[in-house]
Amino acid sequence: MTYSLLILVGFMAGLISAIAGSGGLIVLPTLLSAGLPPLAALATNKFQSVFGTLSSTINFFRKGHIDLSSMRFTLVCAFIGACLGTWAVQQMDTALLKQGLPYFLLLLAIYVALSPRMSDQDSEPRWSARQFDLGVGGGIGFYGGFLGPGMGSFFAVAYSSLRGYNLKRATAHTKPLVLITNTTSMVMFVLAGHVLWSLAIPMALAQVVGARIGSNLVMTRGAGFIKPILVGVIVILALKLIFFP
Repeated sequence: MTYSLLILVGFMAGLISAIAGSGGLIVLPTLLSAGLPPLAALATNKFQSVFGTLSSTINFFRKGHIDLSSMRFTLVCAFIGACLGTWAVQQMDTALLKQGLPYFLLLLAIYVALSPRMSDQDSEPRWSARQFDLGVGGGIGFYGGFLGPGMGSFFAVAYSSLRGYNLKRATAHTKPLVLITNTTSMVMFVLAGHVLWSLAIPMALAQVVGARIGSNLVMTRGAGFIKPILVGVIVILALKLIFFP
């Protein structure tokens, strides 16, 4: 029964992550409450989430919503940032960042809810491609390796607010960046032997299905569907970090 519940949780996390990111908000606490040791829970969560992100990335790409040629340098910067962040989190005290993060997330939710840029229409870019690659690709990649909560939401909002992408296009372009950042962490966990394979593999398959459905909903429903879910996920994540850090 526990395995069946966790597989269902994997499916739901894949569905929500494809739309608004932060599926780990559902999976990680569930794995811990099921009795997995913290490292095994982190590793298993990271493994199954990578396959959900891969599923939505492939779906968006095959249907023409991702221009990978424009993202090559962004992906390189995100990878380097993730490596540096993973190293830095082992050297530094993260307490101050953890305390301020929830309140930043609440401000981000207000911005998403009220900004006219979060729509089905493209807008004028505020940053050049190179500024975005270095500042957002490298910066959020670093954050993904350092802490990680809300990383997908940060990328989506950055694409809309700084590069002028409509919310559907921004959501699609978020997926390869999250994929490369999380894959970097996943490989480290696999090499360290912390993944619980008997659970990680069926959850990964459920993630693939959920992410495929979620990405199809993004493509067919647009900003009116994405925005309230994105705001809801960011607010819930902020509240979780405040009351259950």
